Amino acid sequence: MKIVTAIIKPFKLDEVRDALTNIGVHGLTVTEVKGYGRQKGHTEIYRGAEYAISFLPKLKIEVAVDAALVDQVIQAISNTARTGQIGDGKIFVTPLERAIRIRTGETDTDAL
Repeated sequence: MKIVTAIIKPFKLDEVRDALTNIGVHGLTVTEVKGYGRQKGHTEIYRGAEYAISFLPKLKIEVAVDAALVDQVIQAISNTARTGQIGDGKIFVTPLERAIRIRTGETDTDAL
């Protein structure tokens, strides 16, 4: 089992969720986050004054999947989240040692 974590632009969430649902992923966690990478923020003008926005709003998506699905999940996220512009995000894959469904006591892939 693996956890796939993706940092994406907020307006891409619905497309990514639909793509994951189409390949059989039925659960994910979404967190609103702020950060920067090579994009390094931007400047905005508010009431005549210029402000530097260092941290940009992003969404962090976490999906626990069977190891056999990891490549499909990565492909689905990267294809739907890509705009071709700087700041499209990143995908990270980490091992998942155990999973337990609290309600039923199912473990590992049955709990996903």
